[in-house]
Order: sequence, then structure tokens, then C-alpha cells
Amino acid sequence: MSLTDRARAWLAQDPDPDTRAELSALLERGDTAALRDRFDAKLEFGTAGLRGELGAGPNRMNRVTVMRAAAGLARVLGPGKHVVIGYDARHKSDVFARDTAAVLTGAGLHASLLPGPLPTPVLAFAVRHLDADAGVTVTASHNPPRDNGYKVYWGDGSQIVPPIDSEISAAIDAVGPVDELPLHGPGSLTELGDSIVDDYIDAVVALPLGDARDLRVAYTPLHGVGSATLTGAFLAAGFETPMAVEEQRNPDPDFPTVAFPNPEEPGAMDLAVALARKLGSDLVLANDPDADRCAVAVPLGDGAFRMLTGDEVGGLLAEHVITHTTGDRMVATTIVSSTLLSKIAHAHGVRYGETLTGFKWIIKAGPGLVFGYEEAIGYSVGSAEGLPVRDKDGIGAALTVAAVAAEAKRAGRTLLDLLDDQARRYGLHATSQLSVRVDDLSLIAGAMSRLRAAPPSELGGRTVTRVDDLSRGDGGLPPTDGLRFTLSGDARVVVRPSGTEPKLKCYLEVVVPVTGEVAEARAEADRELAALKTDVAEALGL
Repeated sequence: MSLTDRARAWLAQDPDPDTRAELSALLERGDTAALRDRFDAKLEFGTAGLRGELGAGPNRMNRVTVMRAAAGLARVLGPGKHVVIGYDARHKSDVFARDTAAVLTGAGLHASLLPGPLPTPVLAFAVRHLDADAGVTVTASHNPPRDNGYKVYWGDGSQIVPPIDSEISAAIDAVGPVDELPLHGPGSLTELGDSIVDDYIDAVVALPLGDARDLRVAYTPLHGVGSATLTGAFLAAGFETPMAVEEQRNPDPDFPTVAFPNPEEPGAMDLAVALARKLGSDLVLANDPDADRCAVAVPLGDGAFRMLTGDEVGGLLAEHVITHTTGDRMVATTIVSSTLLSKIAHAHGVRYGETLTGFKWIIKAGPGLVFGYEEAIGYSVGSAEGLPVRDKDGIGAALTVAAVAAEAKRAGRTLLDLLDDQARRYGLHATSQLSVRVDDLSLIAGAMSRLRAAPPSELGGRTVTRVDDLSRGDGGLPPTDGLRFTLSGDARVVVRPSGTEPKLKCYLEVVVPVTGEVAEARAEADRELAALKTDVAEALGL
């Protein structure tokens, strides 16, 4: 079919007046470039589901794309299965969720729809809590406002892994025009009530939180869906109500006060820090828009605040969970996170797992998993009974960080003091990132090819002692596009393309022994990371 014929065939099945108007205008103008951008490629369904810009055509997120995805999922699961559906507050999320329910019930499945825009961890919890066969959440997490996405969970409450993604992708490809799909029956739809949120809150409040509660918290949900659920969890656990940034408290799909709705981005937490400074808060917490991640900042005592890295928070949470649980336990993180967790686990006699990036792998690290994290501020906190949420959970993490900070405050100490304790005990594990955003994805492929063909022999003044090509399964992990450089003197660099954004990401770590003041070791680590970052940037050639 010609480009125009493909566009007209799409238009004929599109139920959305907004994308119909968009596509009709492009056809009327004869805008070939815009049509090719929408129709010469498609959003590929993978383990992360679908994610992309809103608009018409197979290379955009829209009602046709979502209905095809739901029909593919229905074919893989089969009639009679049960799917829980959640959604965030982005543009079209509620519409995409109801379209999913219509397609699933039309295919003879039972669908349960969450009672409004809610955090992604509530959906992940609900899948297991309701003994469902799968779950779907409509979210693009911390992507820009113009994006949306579609993520699938399996019956164990975790994100799908191969080969399930390929099976669903193949089933999607076999779907015909969506206007020919049966909708709304013979399967049944259950509209869940607020009790599912109450059940989730009960589960996270049962985490090992200790009994210290004297803590003043400033909080931002970054215009996302986290505020009500987080506030409910804090109150149920006995904490004071976190004081939320008023301009960012309520869901707003345009994220008007931030350039990117990602708490890791510079400036995203400025309003929360300003509120904390005004209130004299002990702690600043932030969720990303779907509240599956948690950022942390702490006061320095002079009016300034410091953001903690994901690895720093991961180390604090891990030691807290380990010391508040007993029995045969496991903790896990990914190949791009700090090596600190392995040393904490060894010191406490707890099993340690290391996986590919993504919680879909962390959750499958092994039996007895009580804590998992990734450096991109994603954490799953458990108890001796296991993990209430088998995915990253920004609400449970925030609650546990508050518990750790309250315990420290009761002893006259801070989270920074706890970090210094860990540095003295295990060595100062300093991490940093170098991310390069591109418009042309071929630049990323070219950089990876160059590094494979001619890997550097030295980085940051350290000898490269080993190169693992992760695409070959080096290191005993499933193949993935990435390179790991082990450096002399306890340091490493991992380079990999982002799975959700057009970025090449480099993860740097140096370990500095603390023989005197921790501040001196931090200064030395900063110098070494800066030198490493300079050499890595040069090696990338971007």
C-alpha cells in the first residue's frame, strides 16, 4: 500500500476525533514528511510495553495502537483470564485504559479497572492481591508531557520478560482493523473501589518501619498521581502529613512548573527544596509522575540541601531492611548500580543478586528477596514476608526513607551521618552518570560499535583490566546491548543505550578507602569521577 493508502486505512478505523482531525489535516496538506514519520515505522512492543509521542499512526501512542495492544494481549492470555487495568493522569490515559477494558472484555476476558488515576505500584500490587493473570498500566512515567505508554505485568505482579513480550508483539501484528474488534462483552468489567488503595496502604505500612515518627517532610508528586496515596500511607503509619508543594500537588498532564517531570533532572525539585527551607524540614521527598520512583534530598545545615543519589539511598534502605529482618534473605541490584550492595550483603551474611537493568530482572533475582533497587531511584522494599510490590515502588520507598531518617533523628543524627558510617565501613562508593541525548539513534549504535571494535586501554588514569561485552552474555547474564569496563583500583564503567529514551548512558563508579576524614575521601572521589567522565566522553566520540 502507498503511504497515502496506509494513512487512509488507519483513518477509517480510528475512533478518536482528535487523531482523526490530525491525520485528515496531514492528508489534506499532503505533508509527506509528517506522514512518513507516523507510518514508515511503528512503536515496537517489548518488555517495557509501548511508549511514545501521542498522535496518529502506528509510530505514535493513540487509541488504535492501544486497542491493538490490548487485542494482542487478549490473544496470548485467552478467554476467561483476569486482567487488572490502571492508569496515570497523562493526556488520554483514562481513555486508553477504558479502551483496553472494552477490548479485553470483548475477547471474553474479565477486566478490573482501578478507581481513578493511581500510582503504578498500586497496579503492580493489585495484580497479585486480586490473583489476576496479568495487569496493564497506562503511563509514560517521567517522560515529557507529549508522551504516553502502555506497560504489561504478568500474574506474579512483575513486568513481563522474554519470551512473553515477543508473543504479545506477534499477536499484535496479527490484529486486523480495530473497528472490527468485538467490544464490551462477553467478558465482564469490574470497576474497583477505593478499598484496593486501602489494601495497598495496609501492605506498605506493614513494612519494617520501626517506631520513630518525629519527622518533618516536604514533598512533591511533580504534578503526578502520588500525593493522595503517599499522604494516606504516611498518616496510616503514624507520621505527620508531608507538606506538599502546592503548585505541584494536583495531577496536571502538562507538568507546567518543570522542564522534565523527572526528579533526577536539574531544577525539578527546586520548589520542594524551597518549601523545605521555609518549613525547616528534616527531609525532602519526591515521586515521579506515576510514583514508582522516589527522590531524596537532605538539609546540609546552612540552608542548602543535597540530593542523594539512587545508590546512596539504595545502600541506606538495604542496610535498614537487612537489620530489621531475619532468616534466609536476598538483596539484589543491577549491573549499572553501585557495587556497595554486594559488600553490605556480604557483611551481613545475606545473599546477593546482580541482574540486568530493570525491575523485571531484579524481581527474579532469586528466592527470599527482601530488597531490590536500581540506581535510577527505583526501590522495592520488603519484609521477612517478602515484597508487597514486585516492582519499583516510590510510595513504599518514601515511607521507609522517612522511617530511617526518623530513627537517625531520634539518635541525634542524619542520613548524611549514616552515609558516612557506610563509607567508613565499606569504603566510599562514589557513582556518577554521563548521558548523551541524541536525535539520531544511529549515533548511539555507531558509538557502541566503535567501543566494541577499539575499546580504550585506559580511562581516568586507570588501566582497563577487563572488557565484558554484555551483548554476548559475558558475566553470566542474558545478552543485552552494553559494555562493562573494569578498571584498576576498584572502579568500573558501564555503557548502554537507554531502554526508554534516545540516550546513551554511562555509569561510573570509583571506590575510595576512608583512612581519615570522609570529606577528604569524597573530594578525592569527585576528582577521580571528573577525570573518568572526561575520558569516557572522549571515548564515546559523540
